[in-house]
Amino acid sequence: MAFGQYVNLDFDEIKQSIRDYLRANTNFTDYDFEGSNLSIIIDALAYNTYITAYNTNMATNECFLDSATLRENVVALARNIGYVPRSRRSARARISFLVDGLVETSTLTLNSGIVCNGAGDNTNYIFCLPESITIPVVNGVAEFSNIEIFEGNFVTQEFTVDTSLFNQRYILDNSFIDTSTIKVRVKPSSSATSSVTYKQIDNIVGVTSTSNSYLLQEIEDERYELIFGDNVIGRKLNNSNVITVTYVVSDGKGGNGASEFSFVGNITNQDGGSINSALIGLVTTDEAARDGDDIESISSIKYYAPRIYSSQYRAVTSSDYESVLGFIYPNVESVTAFGGEEMSPPRFGKVFISVKPRNGDFLSDETKRELIQKLKSYAVAGIVPEFLDLKYLYVELQVNPYYNPSLNDNVENLKTGVSNALTQYSRSIDVNKFGGRFKYSKAISLVDSVDSSITSNITLVTIRRNLKAVIGQFAQYEVCFGNHIHSQESAYNVVSTGFTIEGVTGTVYMADEVVDRETGRMFFFTYTEGGTPNIIKKNAGTVKYLIGEVLIDTCNITSTVIANNVVEIQAIPHSNDVVGLRDLYIKLDMSNTTINMFEDVISSGENTSGSRFPHIHSYYTPTFTRKSNSPVSTTTTLLPSTASGTSTTTTTGGTYASTTTTSTTTTSTPTSSGGGGGSSSGGGY
Repeated sequence: MAFGQYVNLDFDEIKQSIRDYLRANTNFTDYDFEGSNLSIIIDALAYNTYITAYNTNMATNECFLDSATLRENVVALARNIGYVPRSRRSARARISFLVDGLVETSTLTLNSGIVCNGAGDNTNYIFCLPESITIPVVNGVAEFSNIEIFEGNFVTQEFTVDTSLFNQRYILDNSFIDTSTIKVRVKPSSSATSSVTYKQIDNIVGVTSTSNSYLLQEIEDERYELIFGDNVIGRKLNNSNVITVTYVVSDGKGGNGASEFSFVGNITNQDGGSINSALIGLVTTDEAARDGDDIESISSIKYYAPRIYSSQYRAVTSSDYESVLGFIYPNVESVTAFGGEEMSPPRFGKVFISVKPRNGDFLSDETKRELIQKLKSYAVAGIVPEFLDLKYLYVELQVNPYYNPSLNDNVENLKTGVSNALTQYSRSIDVNKFGGRFKYSKAISLVDSVDSSITSNITLVTIRRNLKAVIGQFAQYEVCFGNHIHSQESAYNVVSTGFTIEGVTGTVYMADEVVDRETGRMFFFTYTEGGTPNIIKKNAGTVKYLIGEVLIDTCNITSTVIANNVVEIQAIPHSNDVVGLRDLYIKLDMSNTTINMFEDVISSGENTSGSRFPHIHSYYTPTFTRKSNSPVSTTTTLLPSTASGTSTTTTTGGTYASTTTTSTTTTSTPTSSGGGGGSSSGGGY
């Protein structure tokens, strides 16, 4: 008689199954299992079955990448498809300093190893140099300029090849290694004076039997193992070869932000003699420490490993670029890529990439150059990758909750609760990413669920982009929202904060006038609170409502009301769900979100007839100008006579360059809409 199939791990159900099995035997039909010693035996059998089933289930889960939970197993499964998890990454900084007063010295060498102490967040970190740098001495002065240093300890480890050992392994002793700093050199013997540098490879494509290369794999305890060739794939090591490995052991992202450095390194002259430390000048910081990161998490390995495998370490489609970039650059929080053929007008032969780093808002120019070089080994010939700076699309809310004062009369606590709920949503995965979406229904449900006293809420949505003005120069601007803009009203669906322009006295604002439901005209005007707008330029640009695009004709902006030369441009979205299209990064702006609490006099019983119920508009009522909580500029307004001449400029990703036309983009407020399309030309943030 066979047992029934066990479908769970419940001890009591296993025990009952054993009893049922025994009762099916005629010898135990009327047996009292509870009152006999056989009950103890059944308990032991059930317990053994329970433990065996549990261990089998857990062991089976560890055999698959999706269900594995132990890092060693996840790493091993990823290794089967050729994926090496990212290691820790040292924070990198750039410094400069002079060595002066040198006599009879032709060259100086900044030796590898510890270079500086770096201070940041009330903590000191050690910064080192993986490879020595030699520079000439000119007129008694040596200038070490823009030197890249790495947070962490510099470590050297040696192995001697012994072919008599079966399966000799070359395991790096330390955890927390930044594998990008690993340098491998091989000498023929311990007495040899010269060595050959071996190169790390990710795959075997192009590797021959004579290639000086090695593979790297993560093993237990977050350590790493070097694997050398066999004279088929890569050159095989010979007996008595000496392997010298140098690397940096890092604190990961802990070193980010260090900006004050003091020199503690070792500098020698052409003869190997040490330089008097008194000759070394103060260290200046060219770039504070950045891009430090922890070892790749289990969830990240599960996400990227199958995608890198599917791309076969090449970048063809947009998703390939997104996967590869997340693999080669560990500091990615969110990334988007799209082909130039999607742009208007099309730019064939290019792929555009925008990255939101975990630390900060923008990639440095140095990081962009490094990533472009790395992408060349993955990209298809003829396709040129180009990085676009992050462009924020801001979502702003006007929240009007109704509450029952008989259940909770602490208005400030309720208001704080609503703010905290929305703040938490602003940090969620729905927003704060490329391709993100502000979900209106989720936001209002969070408000309703803050407290039982909240009976309902009327929440209005606006979106915003920040236009970075080119001060004192004639320029054109393009601001893309990537969402359908509401055009129900005849004008003022798109409004801005104040600025000044050449030849006009007072603060100027811009707004739209609807031509039809698809297009409109932008105009400039001056305005005094409580008065009537005075139009100073009727045709200042165009707006395309369906695709959410605002074009500003050539003008000379001399100053802005908002700090950092920013003009905030606000639009009313056609849909309350706002989408981050292409390179637009959705961000719920809590600093410009307002919360107004209203008593629900019907629910409280104070006015059951509803005659005094405070009705709030369920649609956005346009205003002449934008009201902002952003910092106000304290700079002096440029007079028209001091504004610069007729040159035009363009901004791309926040970096300005002279050209014949100007195009600047801005960051935006949240709005979603069907249709639409963001522009990738122009700059802004």
